[in-house]
Amino acid sequence: MTDQEYALRADGMKERLYRTAVLYLGSSSMAVDAVDEAVYKGLRAIRKLREEQYLETWLTRILLNVCKDELRRRKKQVDWETLPETAAEEFDALPLKEAILRLPEELKVVIILRYFTGLTLEETAESLNTPRGTVSTRQRRALELLRIELSEEVDA
Repeated sequence: MTDQEYALRADGMKERLYRTAVLYLGSSSMAVDAVDEAVYKGLRAIRKLREEQYLETWLTRILLNVCKDELRRRKKQVDWETLPETAAEEFDALPLKEAILRLPEELKVVIILRYFTGLTLEETAESLNTPRGTVSTRQRRALELLRIELSEEVDA
């Protein structure tokens, strides 16, 4: 893949990458920076991509690593209250937002990638470099925890 081809394909994925980053980081400015850094890192490492058909999941994995690095640098709770409405309107419901925040990291990232970024189970597994069965189990566990927590809030 040439640098020009990469630039065109990466440009077409920026919106999806942005949504993923903003949900993961909770800040639109941090998300823009993370997407830019991930695209740049992808360009520098494009020769390592063995199969062009996996560019999207490969670049998503790079983005997730950039986001994790940023959160480590910040070493504080993500301020999800500043999540922009345009990023993911489905994520606007406050009880859902809080319930997802309380999930363990490995469950939270699966929910974000599957339901707010729109990746398939296989793409999510590839992005996380995790077996498909593990992602499926984490998804079921996360959904069960969310269902329990949200039903408790309705009953309260």
